[in-house]
Amino acid sequence: MTRRRWYTLAALLVLVAAGAGVWRWRASAGRPGPQLETTQVDRGRVVAKVTATGTLSAIVTVQVGSQVSGRIQALLADFNSVVKKGQLIARIDPQLFQASVEQARANFVAARANLAKSKAQALDGRRQYARSKALAEQKLIAQADLDTAEANASVADAQVNASEGAVEQARAALHSAEVNLAYTSIVSPTNGVVISRNVDVGQTVAASLQAPTLFVIAEDLSKMQVDTSVAESDVGRLQPAMGVAFTVDAYPSEIFQGRVRQIRNAPQTVQNVVTYDAVIDVANPELKLRPGMTANVTFVYAEKDDVLRVPNAGLRFRPPADMLASSSTAQGAAPSQRAPGSGKRDGAAAPAVGTPDQRTVWVVREGGPVPVRVRIGISDGTFTEIAEGAVEAGDQVVTDASGTSRPAGMAASLRRPF
Repeated sequence: MTRRRWYTLAALLVLVAAGAGVWRWRASAGRPGPQLETTQVDRGRVVAKVTATGTLSAIVTVQVGSQVSGRIQALLADFNSVVKKGQLIARIDPQLFQASVEQARANFVAARANLAKSKAQALDGRRQYARSKALAEQKLIAQADLDTAEANASVADAQVNASEGAVEQARAALHSAEVNLAYTSIVSPTNGVVISRNVDVGQTVAASLQAPTLFVIAEDLSKMQVDTSVAESDVGRLQPAMGVAFTVDAYPSEIFQGRVRQIRNAPQTVQNVVTYDAVIDVANPELKLRPGMTANVTFVYAEKDDVLRVPNAGLRFRPPADMLASSSTAQGAAPSQRAPGSGKRDGAAAPAVGTPDQRTVWVVREGGPVPVRVRIGISDGTFTEIAEGAVEAGDQVVTDASGTSRPAGMAASLRRPF
């Protein structure tokens, strides 16, 4: 009986194990395989570029202000007026300044008259001293009288010097009044076009603290510049004399050309974002471009024709855990590498580790998707050049896999969130 019970128990265990195996086989057979989304590797043109926005402005812009305070009497230039250097463009009411000039001129005349009077008194003082000296030698006057005559002569000479100083002061005051009167006539400091007028007739301007700006004049609108804000991550790709292209909203279908003049070292920080000003020279012979327009600038720093390229979605793909496990089992040993477009198609390289120009793409082979290590080149944001790797034109690269578990490494990170 004991031996028969052991046989019965063993038979039951065999039946249970067989049933579990059949159940697992049916479950795995009924599970749908991963749905792969792929894109094709091809050959074509790749243009690496940096984009930025900037503002158009004249190369030389002059702010015309007023050196004196007063009421605007006349405006002789307006918006878009073409002006020449030295041309009268505005006038401040000169009445107060004319009165100051007349008063300064009268003070100057009075100072010269006082100088003449002082010279006459000095001449009389010297004569009195000479006469007193002769009488003192004859013992006809006291020594005190001689000393008094000498002192009066010296005082008269000093008064002449003081009068001469007063004349110079009056002359300087007259010159200052004449200069202030001349400042009531506002003239253009350069040839150009008025792009801004900030005052009207009858308005009072005050120049006590700083010169108020009356006009803004652009020297030459046929030559302009674009000041662009380039991110610090892209500024290293720019070089002086690099050709650029840009568009403006006013002419969206027209592409304008320019050239980088300089890349300024002064950083501009806005909300912890650091940018640098790249100044672009632009020819504007038709005067289509206007100051203040927003330019959408493209800097092309590298371009290649007929290169092997892969869509960037293939480089961003992260395989799910089960795909990575099945690929490791199927591949086994380390596969070989080959140059693009040459060699065998059945080899696959191990995933890239660490180096910035090494990436891994998942290429669909006969046995399923396999990882292939490649070395990338330039990118235009949509396609990236494949400089080296076991990939050729026509290969299908995986960009997404649906119906699978999470990408490798994600499940572990979810289990250990902290």
